[in-house]
Amino acid sequence: MGHLMILATCSLNQWALDFEGNLERILESIRVAKQRGATLRVGPELEITGYGCFDHFLEGLSFYLNLCQLNNLLIHIDNLIMNVFRTNHIGDTYLHSWEMLGKILQFEEAKDMLLDIGMPVSHKNVKYNCRVIIHNCKILLIRPKMFLANDGNYREMRYFTAWSPAQHVEDYYLPRIIRNITGQTVVPIGDAVVSTIDTCVGVELCEELFTPNSPHISMGLDGVEIITNSSGSHHELRKLYRRIDLIKEATLKNGGVYLYSNQQGCDGDRLYYDGCALIAVNGQIIAQGSQFSLKDVEVITATIDIEDVRSYRGMSSRGMQAVNTDSYQRIEAPITLSSEKINRKPHFSPTKPIQVHYHKPEQEIAYGPACWLWDYLRRSKTSGYFLPLSGGVDSCATAIIVYSMCRLVVEAASNGDNHVIVDARRIIGEKEGSDYVPTDPKEFASRVFHTCYMGTVNSSKETRERAKKLANAISCYHIDMDMDNIVSSVFTLFNLVTNKTPRFRIDGGTDAENLALQNVQARLRMVLSYLFAQLLPWVRNKSGSLLVLGSSNVDECADINPIGAISKNDLRKFIDYAKNEFGIPILDEFLKATPTAELEPITHEYIQADEVDMGMTYDELSIFGKLRKIEHCGPFSMFSKLVHEWGTELRPTETSFIEKVAAKVKRFFYYYSINRHKMTTLTPSYHAEAYSPDDNRFDLRPFLYNTAWSWQFKKIDALSNEMEE
Repeated sequence: MGHLMILATCSLNQWALDFEGNLERILESIRVAKQRGATLRVGPELEITGYGCFDHFLEGLSFYLNLCQLNNLLIHIDNLIMNVFRTNHIGDTYLHSWEMLGKILQFEEAKDMLLDIGMPVSHKNVKYNCRVIIHNCKILLIRPKMFLANDGNYREMRYFTAWSPAQHVEDYYLPRIIRNITGQTVVPIGDAVVSTIDTCVGVELCEELFTPNSPHISMGLDGVEIITNSSGSHHELRKLYRRIDLIKEATLKNGGVYLYSNQQGCDGDRLYYDGCALIAVNGQIIAQGSQFSLKDVEVITATIDIEDVRSYRGMSSRGMQAVNTDSYQRIEAPITLSSEKINRKPHFSPTKPIQVHYHKPEQEIAYGPACWLWDYLRRSKTSGYFLPLSGGVDSCATAIIVYSMCRLVVEAASNGDNHVIVDARRIIGEKEGSDYVPTDPKEFASRVFHTCYMGTVNSSKETRERAKKLANAISCYHIDMDMDNIVSSVFTLFNLVTNKTPRFRIDGGTDAENLALQNVQARLRMVLSYLFAQLLPWVRNKSGSLLVLGSSNVDECADINPIGAISKNDLRKFIDYAKNEFGIPILDEFLKATPTAELEPITHEYIQADEVDMGMTYDELSIFGKLRKIEHCGPFSMFSKLVHEWGTELRPTETSFIEKVAAKVKRFFYYYSINRHKMTTLTPSYHAEAYSPDDNRFDLRPFLYNTAWSWQFKKIDALSNEMEE
């Protein structure tokens, strides 16, 4: 007879430092898992605190926690003194984590389940990112993370220490608030596994799945049959393929059950965690959660037969490796994960493998940033968004992402998501007791989304009309205005002070004059944006204020930017997708239009174009960005790569082509150098690509460069000459 068991994993929309809200969502996931008959529940990484607490993880070391290790007599110190120690020395983040765990331990519906909970733990004055395995109001094991994520968006080594060595276990002395609940004094902490009556469970944390020698390899060889993975894995375009391949591979060669849990939503920063909880058995996915969702709690379950794992592991070669594998310490758990109740029901059978669902990149852009914007809006306590709508591709894409957010809100409301309905009512200023439910994305957009075309004498009729048509198509609150008087006033003041009047290049002005005349228009637009964002709700007899959205061309000091890390190519694909999917034909005009900032006068002979101004196409700029960040290329290595890659594709004449590539690479690094300082104040952008320019979190490089790149450029010239000869 088989050993059927129901296992649960989940995606939770946790918010950094929202201890009560995070606890509520954890308890709800346990409640749902229990209702579905699950005996094991896994949650996301650091689910009690939220993953993105950053330097809050550095808060004071736990003096109180270690008092008891120094001398047993200290246990009897007066309660008042101990409370002072605990309050002043443990640090808020760690203290509140234990307080929340105490509530989970006492949660009635958590009984008779094995729970895998994530929180930070301080042990011997060293901080660890941990999983706490609990059962029936007892802590069985604290399992610290062994391989820390410390590149790209992650700085785990700033906050935590990796547990070492492998398979090492120590005693952990529990804080009094937990001793009083569990009756325990000491519990094991370290790299161990949990042995239930009928199977064995091991723990893996996020980054450990991505390492070459992942813990699941040695655990699987040592007889661990179920492996949990709790993650805080952020969304990037096309990243899900790699994640799922690794999860399938984790059990393909060695067999076993793999439960993957992930954070979901925006927990307070640039990242969006895309959920997509998964359950895999013997190399096949049998359950998959949603990748983009407005749900705060999503639980997925699957019925598995543990005998399938044992049968799969029958190959002799695996046995040869298993007998030479070091054994893990096994922590006994008095629970049977399999259920006699379901084993006796003939209609219960193991969950079958499914076809994994992947979104196209343009769909990922439609959903990921939209979900991020919704979380940002509902948690910022503001009334909506304001966007300077220029009539170009960038602001168009931003507007469509906001409209996609409105579509997702309406969809969630129609599915009865009460959290979304309550948030929507509060955001639009409905009074308590209102029965308003968003049923039409255009109607909802008219309440929360505000746009403005800020024209000047340099603006064209075409961009003004495109902006107006787009605003009408999605029904946002739109304003059309000219700001020439304000621009003129600024230069009138400049003339009064300096007795000089700058001119555009086309009128005989210098490059410095031309650039200044363009910049003042862009920056005045952002000043006006904040004025309108602050007062438009008042104009419409509403309360609150609006968040200003940046969109690449006008991203100076905006509140947030949903497209700042998305390539122009992917944006254009997204707009083409939205044209049909959202039924907005006007988007075709944006795709056909020449990208232009419209900051210089238009004449019969001259129309400003972005790609001409940059001296490179957007396709080329995307390639430069990937080589610079993802492949870590400097000027010389970038030239060396491109001269071969582009030469193979284009087959141009040798000499002119080499000179052209060299000139483009030099131009890119020159302008990269003189503009790098702007990245230190860049509007916080939704992180979507691994070549994000965001200096503050992701791309840690200098902002003051030698713009000549003298040695590097000399090397390019020398190699160019060799190739030409």
